[in-house]
Amino acid sequence: MNLVVEVSLPKEIVQMILESAKTLHPKETIFLLRGKTRRDMISISEIVIPPLATYGNGFANLPTRMMPIDFSIIGTAHSHPSGSLALSVQDLNHALGKIILVTAHPYNGLEYCAVYNRKGEKLRLRVT
Repeated sequence: MNLVVEVSLPKEIVQMILESAKTLHPKETIFLLRGKTRRDMISISEIVIPPLATYGNGFANLPTRMMPIDFSIIGTAHSHPSGSLALSVQDLNHALGKIILVTAHPYNGLEYCAVYNRKGEKLRLRVT
C-alpha cells in the first residue's frame, strides 16, 4: 500500500479557504474536505461547511455527532490566526479523515497553507 505524499486541490478552494479565514480573523474557521484517494495522492473536489460548527478565538469545533454520513470526507481545513502553520497537539488529537490542511495569518496565498497527514507529517500541496 502506497502512502499519500501529495494533496491536490483546485485554486478556487484554496481562495475560498483563505478568504473565509480572513473574514473570520481573529477567530478560527473550519471546513470539511471532500475528495478521493488515488495511489499516493489525495484529490480534493470541494469543501463543506460543517453543521453547527463553533468558531472562536484560538479554536474551531464541530460536533462529530452532527457530521454527515459521507465517506467522501477526506479531512479538514482550518485556520491558525496565530500565524503558525505547525499543527498543535489538539489538531492531531481531533483530526478527522486522512489529512489536515492549515492556513495561517495573514492568509495571503499558498505560502500560508500547509497540509499534513494524521501523523503530523507534512505532505506536498499542489494547486490545480
